[in-house]
Amino acid sequence: MAHFDVFNGDADGICALHQLRLRHPVDAQLVTGVKRDVCLLRRVKAQSGDSVTVLDVSLDANRVSLVSLLNRGIDVEYFDHHFPGRIPHAARLVAHIDTSADTCTGLIVSRHVRGENRLWAVVAAYGDNLAHAAHQAAVSCALRDPDEHRLRELGEAINYNAYGESIADLIVDPVAMYRAIQPFSNPLDFIAATNLLDRLTLARNEDIESASRHAAMQRSANASAYVLPGAAWSRRVRGEFANLMARREPLRGHAVLVPRQDGKYVVSVRAPVSAPCGADRLCRKFGGNGRLAAAGIDGLDPARLDAFIAALGEMFSDGHCPPV
Repeated sequence: MAHFDVFNGDADGICALHQLRLRHPVDAQLVTGVKRDVCLLRRVKAQSGDSVTVLDVSLDANRVSLVSLLNRGIDVEYFDHHFPGRIPHAARLVAHIDTSADTCTGLIVSRHVRGENRLWAVVAAYGDNLAHAAHQAAVSCALRDPDEHRLRELGEAINYNAYGESIADLIVDPVAMYRAIQPFSNPLDFIAATNLLDRLTLARNEDIESASRHAAMQRSANASAYVLPGAAWSRRVRGEFANLMARREPLRGHAVLVPRQDGKYVVSVRAPVSAPCGADRLCRKFGGNGRLAAAGIDGLDPARLDAFIAALGEMFSDGHCPPV
């Protein structure tokens, strides 16, 4: 019998898996990728009697592969906070899914393991740009302010590292990132023992500076859209730049677009921090998905660019959560 751990290569996915395996160690085959590589279950070559744990990738995007695994006699445990659509009713599926705007997969797993190694949930939440939830988790751990700041830096750096069109765009392969943190139950020890945070922070700052210089902006009354050039640094910094703009202008919606090699755009959307909802519904209208406060589109046709920018402004038009 084999076990597969399937997880998003961002901070939330990595830290969620790390908490789970610190509590429940398993010799697993790892399946992951860049942040937008969310259809990961199709890569799982499991057989009847095997088992799979999935963390921080949309059930809705993996529905066909999930049903196929269940029908082949494979047990699946699913942890996630993205829009799931209809959750299959199957005896072999155990789903821990919470789409609340103020949670992430790392916090869901933290609840599941009764708060063991909760500092990694702080890293996960800061990585997912959930500053309030991250701070609340930090308070529950009685963290000193300087230590909380370091965990925020780590979460944001690991999350930044997940963005790219392929693994070649990334500074560190997500599998290597997970393997690097595996020996550490305390993220502060990880920071002290390795140079990964410094390495990622240097690259991240350089990429943000490039984005600030080169972004072409379209601004409406309620939202801003930024188009970056098609370069590796643009693909890496897309999500981080969207988070940065959202924090700078919390009353507005934001989108960052980067062209793929085929001419279509990869899009990161952030709802206003003051009303963190609607991003997922906006992106689903254009073939994407995500969560209430942050979502994305993997391939926006250039012919729909104007329609998308118009819809971005309309979705966040009144400063309140848009009606369902």
